[in-house]
Amino acid sequence: MVYANQILFALGLQRSTATNGALIMALSPLVSALMAALVFREALTARRLIGVALGFTGVAAVVLSHPGASLSHAGLGDLMLALSVVSFAVGGVGVQRLARQIDPLSMSWGIYVMGTAMLVVHALLGPSPLGAAQLFPGAWPWALVLFSGVAATAAGNLIWNRAISVIGVARTAVFLYWVPVFGVAVAALLLGERLTWWHLFGFAAVMSGTWLGTRPAAAVAATVSKPAP
Repeated sequence: MVYANQILFALGLQRSTATNGALIMALSPLVSALMAALVFREALTARRLIGVALGFTGVAAVVLSHPGASLSHAGLGDLMLALSVVSFAVGGVGVQRLARQIDPLSMSWGIYVMGTAMLVVHALLGPSPLGAAQLFPGAWPWALVLFSGVAATAAGNLIWNRAISVIGVARTAVFLYWVPVFGVAVAALLLGERLTWWHLFGFAAVMSGTWLGTRPAAAVAATVSKPAP
């Protein structure tokens, strides 16, 4: 989970945009719900299938809106980002199973030690060997790395794995709805990326699809049966 997710996510962002990355990552709740349905035998209802269709329609709208998008250009980055979502969801299912026998803190420690070791080996043997320019890029890049490692990775994933062990991967993944909200906003504000109507359409479709695909059946039934005021 750690190795595949980080490699695919980093390489995908190199070939895509932060806006596309945020929208594609919004598929995480939907993919996690589908994985839970396959592994834990949760019912795969028509409502959830409609959510799948809406979610992927939104992603397709964003990807195809790029002029000349193909698997040799931006499309390859988007595909890598989508695969990183799948690897994260598969790992989440594994975490939910492991949480039945292992404490979340011990589980997180073991997962990220192994993942870090694989990433170190990849960096040492990869096509771009580490040199002085990569190891000493300045104080600001390392400050961002430190913040990402401590806040986003260590603390964030410890809390995330604990949540999965308590309420399950499908319900926990619902909180990833906030990823595209913050991601698109920050990309526009800090990176100067231009938003188009295709991005807004894709955002609406992805959010609608993930909400519909992961909403508990009981909630839908209550909404349908609620009498009119």
